[in-house]
Amino acid sequence: MKNIKLIYILPNLFTALSVFFGMMSIIASSQGKFEKAFIYIILSFIADGLDGRVARMTNTSSKFGMEFDSLADIVAFGVAPAMMLFFSVGYVYGKFGALATGLFVVFGAIRLARFNVTTAQNDPTVFIGLPIPTAAAVLASVLMLNLEINHSLDLTILIGSFILAILMVSNVRFPSFKKVDLHQNAKLKVLIIIIILASLLYLYPIWTLAISLSGYIIYGVIRAIWSYRKVYKK
Repeated sequence: MKNIKLIYILPNLFTALSVFFGMMSIIASSQGKFEKAFIYIILSFIADGLDGRVARMTNTSSKFGMEFDSLADIVAFGVAPAMMLFFSVGYVYGKFGALATGLFVVFGAIRLARFNVTTAQNDPTVFIGLPIPTAAAVLASVLMLNLEINHSLDLTILIGSFILAILMVSNVRFPSFKKVDLHQNAKLKVLIIIIILASLLYLYPIWTLAISLSGYIIYGVIRAIWSYRKVYKK
């Protein structure tokens, strides 16, 4: 019985780690330590990915776990990247910077609430609206990229944060990799792609993360435009 109870705690432990890393990121951003803030967001991203997978593998999903996960996500992927945005770029633009920061958090919260009430009705192979962890990872990685090139993209990033916020509450469908059934040949191709990506992450972590996740978003938007165009033609 003790082992069974420990299994139920395990997914929630990863969720707790995610929100803890989110808080550490907020503190680091407030101190101007943006590289640390970025690392903590990525650690939250990893912990968030693990909690769901552990819950599914051990068959320990619960209503409590889902609610805890959402509360953790709004801190780790809503408030933490928003604070990184404000303290690194937003404060320079006054009210406009504060608005961009606030809307990212508000729309992220709406995205999470909508996901919780519609998750049973949705196709498990897609996300409706941009997932908040992806939005957070893109924003954080682009902010780090901006620091590397001496704040050349400040205004572009602020406008981009508005776009990310809108995509989170949109009906655009983005691919989900939770339930992927691969054939034997496809598995080899995926393995090769993962190895290449891992190698690029080792060599150029910021650039690889920013470009690959931005590519994921662009793919979802282009696919949505193409689908609407086909429907309109009919």
